[in-house]
Amino acid sequence: MLEIRTGPTQRLCDGTSRRDFIRTGFLGVLGLSLADVLRLEAAQAAQTGGSSRSNKSVILIWLHGGQTQLDTYDMKPEAPAEVRGPYKPIKTNVPGLEICELLPRMAKVMDKITIHRGFNHPNNDHYAATHWLLTGYLGATGADQAPRFPSMGSIASRALGARKPDVPPYVIMNDGGFGYHGASYLGAQYHPIRTGDESYGNEGPQLPVAKTNDLMPLKGMENLRMLRRQSLLKDMDRVRRDVDRAAAQTQLDAIQQKALGMIVSGKAHAAFDLSKEDPKVREWYGGGWAENALLARRLIEAGSRFVVCNTGYWDDHGNIKGAMDSKLPRHDRMMACLIEDLHQRGMLEDTLVVAAGEFGRTPGINKDGGRDHWGQASSLLLAGGGFKHGQVIGATNGTSEYPTESPIGPADLQATVYHHLGISRDLAFEDTTGRPQYVLPQDTGQVIKELL
Repeated sequence: MLEIRTGPTQRLCDGTSRRDFIRTGFLGVLGLSLADVLRLEAAQAAQTGGSSRSNKSVILIWLHGGQTQLDTYDMKPEAPAEVRGPYKPIKTNVPGLEICELLPRMAKVMDKITIHRGFNHPNNDHYAATHWLLTGYLGATGADQAPRFPSMGSIASRALGARKPDVPPYVIMNDGGFGYHGASYLGAQYHPIRTGDESYGNEGPQLPVAKTNDLMPLKGMENLRMLRRQSLLKDMDRVRRDVDRAAAQTQLDAIQQKALGMIVSGKAHAAFDLSKEDPKVREWYGGGWAENALLARRLIEAGSRFVVCNTGYWDDHGNIKGAMDSKLPRHDRMMACLIEDLHQRGMLEDTLVVAAGEFGRTPGINKDGGRDHWGQASSLLLAGGGFKHGQVIGATNGTSEYPTESPIGPADLQATVYHHLGISRDLAFEDTTGRPQYVLPQDTGQVIKELL
């Protein structure tokens, strides 16, 4: 958390310090207050025609490091042992569709999921591939790691903002993505708010993001019912006057009041507070990654636009069986609970769930019992978003080396996400040089037609 300090701490009429009062989640190294962020968002949404009235949202399950397709969703049971790996396929509730035996919960909700087995690109560099997947553009590399373009979440935050007032539009959990979940030239105000302290490598340029404790309600203001009492409202007026004098401001404008509202209302903080969730639902999800999925659902329900769950570190160059024995049951529970919960609550139609990493893994198991980087073929999962599901799109050859049907690339994923959100691919923002940059390269990227 970053704070602005302007002179000695001053106590206001209710004992709250001015420093506490303006503790509204300062973002990045630029010292932008929440009020600044909201003011900029409002101005730029007006310039770009963005609207927060859309109810569409996205949950991205980011598989940092690259999940193996051969041991999950594109199994090759007839291939040699060194290709097919240690697991057997099981049937799902979609006739003819089989997935790994370590994913039994997902097998029961596969009618709500699409597997795309033709996802591919020609890059095996973690940094380059991740930047490409998260932004739609090539740019960064392992040798030159600086972000070049804004992430999907930052684009959504700038173009649309939050779906409901007083909640952050864009949230990420834990580290991951080599720092490419950020806003690049859009500015620090469109970086996500970060929650969670789990580290999955902590590699690459890390985002200077605000943390969730920046959204804590002010002391003595946690109970919204108290705010309705006339006496407390009068106290709030006095607090505002004191803040104005202390900060040499003339008045709180509408944007500042909105920033204050995000803190005082407690909506954002309440969304992050899992203790407010039904205990039976919490037990059903369980802990770990699945608990992150529960938090993602709560944030979307509260009004966030784009939520990223960074899970695992799937860069398993050795002992693929040990790695998958540990990770796949957690991934299975996370995905199945999230999709079923969204469905039961009537939220799946408006919420697109995507599970993807930067690339797949090699068809052959290496000398250390692991699989290496393989951009030429991987599996992409999508659920919800009003799309057609319960299907497999695309196919690979007998060793999952390359696509043989319906190949797609990173820009196609981007185009599909933006189509769901209602963001035009012709939308452009100025970069730091004043040059307009489209949210997607104009010569690439199409919505996945089989989903429509």
